[in-house]
Amino acid sequence: MFGEKGDDEDIATMETVGFVGLGTMGGPMCARLARAGHRVQAFDLNPDALEAAAAAGVSAAGSAAEAADGVDVLMTSLPAPAHVEAVMCDAGALAALSPNSIWVDLTTSRPESIQRLATEAPAGVAVVDSPVTGAVDGARNGTLTLFAGGEAATVQRVRPLLERLGRVIECGALGTGCVVKLVTNQLWFVAAAALAEGLAVGVRNGVELGDLWEAIKDSAADSFVARHDAPSIFAGHYDPSFSLGLCVKDLGLVAELEAAVGADLPMTAAARAAFERAAERYGLDAAELSVARRIEDDADLSLRLDGDWVPHWEA
Repeated sequence: MFGEKGDDEDIATMETVGFVGLGTMGGPMCARLARAGHRVQAFDLNPDALEAAAAAGVSAAGSAAEAADGVDVLMTSLPAPAHVEAVMCDAGALAALSPNSIWVDLTTSRPESIQRLATEAPAGVAVVDSPVTGAVDGARNGTLTLFAGGEAATVQRVRPLLERLGRVIECGALGTGCVVKLVTNQLWFVAAAALAEGLAVGVRNGVELGDLWEAIKDSAADSFVARHDAPSIFAGHYDPSFSLGLCVKDLGLVAELEAAVGADLPMTAAARAAFERAAERYGLDAAELSVARRIEDDADLSLRLDGDWVPHWEA
């Protein structure tokens, strides 16, 4: 069913991919696989998402089980563990998989969920957890980072397909991809909350916002968050491609992992509290960087900055 690694033409034309979940991240990833030459059959509850995928050469399936039927690889990209459970078990996608196929879950989830579902997979079906990071522009441009957990031989089989989407980092046994993704989000949320506070402190104490941002980027305070996310604050849309609800969900999953540490983690706790406060005020559907908006509103200051801030999901 699979071409050998390195046989790019065989990989591009012979693998049949099922894809369930055509949201903000899943839609661009699915389209990218189709444009690379894979035969892709996909499903989403949103008919508009299916129509957009069809425009990229994807075949629309009538259900999650139909998307999984007969494919070499099934990929799922869903909001939360409960959605994965619903698709794979309640909707029958797991049972529809054929022997020698691979299910790759791209969802930011809990390790125990993917490990348990792997035990319920039909005989001969292998499972990899490979949540992604890199935002919507990374999904569109194939520059994501994918954190892959699973048996080494299985990850190697599916690696050429995953590399269509970006860089693959092998993390260890099944479930470790989820752990690594949650740790990266843990640090991201800490940095995002801290960035908003730092911008507010500098501006309120007389520093021009543009000068402050340049200083941050050319100092020990530099980070992906400072460069990638600050423009969403400056533009005032706060990045609606990722919601406060997803931030709170991920921080809740991080809390489940914290129990194994056996020590107080005050930075993570503070970030969780900051995002929960923003969600209580603006709603779970509000943009992720509304954590900065809350500070602006409370302090009666503006972090708007003139510039050509092209939304990253359009880059």
